Amino acid sequence: MTSVNALNAPALVRTGLGDQIRQVLIDRITSGELQPGERIVERRIAAELGVSQAPVREALRQLEALRLVETMPNRGARVREFTEVDFAEFFPVRAGLEETAAELAARHLAGRVEALEGHIERLATAEGPDVMRHSIAFHREIVDAAGNRLLREVWESLGIEIWTTLSVRRHDTELCGKTAEHIEIADAFRRADPRVGRMLHDHVMKYAP
Repeated sequence: MTSVNALNAPALVRTGLGDQIRQVLIDRITSGELQPGERIVERRIAAELGVSQAPVREALRQLEALRLVETMPNRGARVREFTEVDFAEFFPVRAGLEETAAELAARHLAGRVEALEGHIERLATAEGPDVMRHSIAFHREIVDAAGNRLLREVWESLGIEIWTTLSVRRHDTELCGKTAEHIEIADAFRRADPRVGRMLHDHVMKYAP
């Protein structure tokens, strides 16, 4: 069980505490600091972060919606056991949404890929967790360009960065070649290539185990 160490606890501002605590717990889950099956004790987290239990409870509800945490009667919350079925279900849904997003975004991005290129440049020099962050930012740019609010909300509700990070960590997925694929996708948008949706779909599926 993870010990409480106030010296390592992040400093939180007083607004949006639930969201900040959620991110702290997400970082600990995706890094492996909090292991599947490990209990998350509200009062312990609250004491460590110097907050009341209410925002911790709010954060845990959000994590349960993202399928990262499960709450059991009389036993509190714990990190879910992530299964191969979870990942097998996640990636086709993500890939399908992004294929649709690319098709919707194609007209907007034709010849106007400066924003995508900016994400690629940052990705090329990124290290550690920043690699995933900049990679997801590239994909989010395409989803935003689709101009469909419902698609964006559904895409975000999947916890894209979280579940992709968990899969990469669990399956030791190679990421070094992904920058080149992002360049190819951006170039396809520039040329208004009608295959860009399928290209993005296939790119996402390469993250799948």
